[in-house]
Amino acid sequence: MNSEDTALKALLELLNALEAGVASARQIIREDVSDWDPEKIKWQETAGPSGPFQKSDDVNNPEFKAMLKDLQAHKGKMTKNGWFYWVFKNGATVGRKRLGSA
Repeated sequence: MNSEDTALKALLELLNALEAGVASARQIIREDVSDWDPEKIKWQETAGPSGPFQKSDDVNNPEFKAMLKDLQAHKGKMTKNGWFYWVFKNGATVGRKRLGSA
């Protein structure tokens, strides 16, 4: 093995380590962002074409802000504790529906 091969192998090892570190950091950030309590958010009962659901635009609530950040980290849709959450197109309203409900 020549010195160019050794350098390339070392570089690839470094890149693999960086990739693993970035993935770990992302997971830690996601866990930190997802620390919000939906019971501390004001929800309004409503209905749409797919049936009843709850929505909130409680934008001055820190729990709502944390939820919105978590949703943004999950591309606007996620499930948590038996609920499906999504962000409306306006970016400031969140809907939720219990999983398994019609």
